Amino acid sequence: MICKEMRSLRLAATLGASAALAIAAPLASATTAGATAHATSSTRPAPAYAFGLAGHTARALSVDDTGHLHLLKAFGSVLLEEGAAAGTLPGLAKVRLLVGSTVLASFTIQTKYGTIYGSGRAALHSSGRYASFGGSLSVSHGTGSYAHAHGSGKLYGVIDRRTSALTVQTVGTLSY
Repeated sequence: MICKEMRSLRLAATLGASAALAIAAPLASATTAGATAHATSSTRPAPAYAFGLAGHTARALSVDDTGHLHLLKAFGSVLLEEGAAAGTLPGLAKVRLLVGSTVLASFTIQTKYGTIYGSGRAALHSSGRYASFGGSLSVSHGTGSYAHAHGSGKLYGVIDRRTSALTVQTVGTLSY
C-alpha cells in the first residue's frame, strides 16, 4: 500500500510535468513555425550560426615544395630522414621511408602555422649510386591552421645510396 505522502509526491511530479509540457508546447510550436517560415523564406538563407554551423572557412592551395633531407637513422630498408622544405609551405620536413620495389613514405611538415601529416607511395627506379622514385601522396590531417588539412598530389624523389641523402619534390593541392 502506498502512503498518502508518497501519493502526494507522485501527484505533484505528474502535475509538474504536465504543467511544464503545457508551457513548453506553445513555445516549441512557435519556435518551429518561426524556423520553418525563416527556412522557407526566399529573401535570404539563414546564417550558418543560426544552426550552430559557424566556424571553419575552407582554403585551397596549390603546393610545390622541395626538400633536401639527411639521414637520421636507418633500420634495414627503413630510412628516417629530416631536413628543410622550401616552396609553398616552408618548414621542417620529417620522412619515414620503407624502401623496396615500392617506396612507402609517411611524412610531417612543420611550418610556423602548424603541422601537416600524410603518406605516399611511389615506384622505385634504381640505377647505380642514385635511386629515383615517383608516385602519389595524400595529406590526412594537420594541426594549428592546418587542423582540417587534406589533399593529394604527386611525389618525386632521389636517394643517394652512398650518403642516404634524400631530395624530394611534392606537387599537389592542399585544402585546410
